[in-house]
Amino acid sequence: MNNYLINSRSLVVLRVAISGIFLIAGLNHILFVDKVAARLKAAQMAEFILALGSPEPLIIVSGAFMLIGGMALLLGFKTRIAAIGLILILLPITFTIQVGQWATAGPLFKNIAILGGLIFFALNGSLCYCVDSMLKSKSKNITS
Repeated sequence: MNNYLINSRSLVVLRVAISGIFLIAGLNHILFVDKVAARLKAAQMAEFILALGSPEPLIIVSGAFMLIGGMALLLGFKTRIAAIGLILILLPITFTIQVGQWATAGPLFKNIAILGGLIFFALNGSLCYCVDSMLKSKSKNITS
């Protein structure tokens, strides 16, 4: 990152945009479990998730993790861990719901783009304007 000039505000915009997707999706998973379950059951690759049993508990748990991970990413708190957690949630969703739906390939490539952003934050952390930076500076002040 030292070799490149990156506008720190653009990183905040990226972090907010990506986190917003997970906050909205997490709410949808929790508030509209039946609709999400119907969409999952209609997917071509649904048998992989349905083999685990009823999808409703998985939908609720994934929704809760999306909310937690999305909020952590938004605030820049434990950003790398949040990004990795969101990647682990997004991958099975992408493979079960999006793969094989070539008539509507847009959502598949949307998820691939989101994965790219999450990989960036998993590798680099928040970098600026985040809770992680504030906690780092407070710990430096305490140890100084």
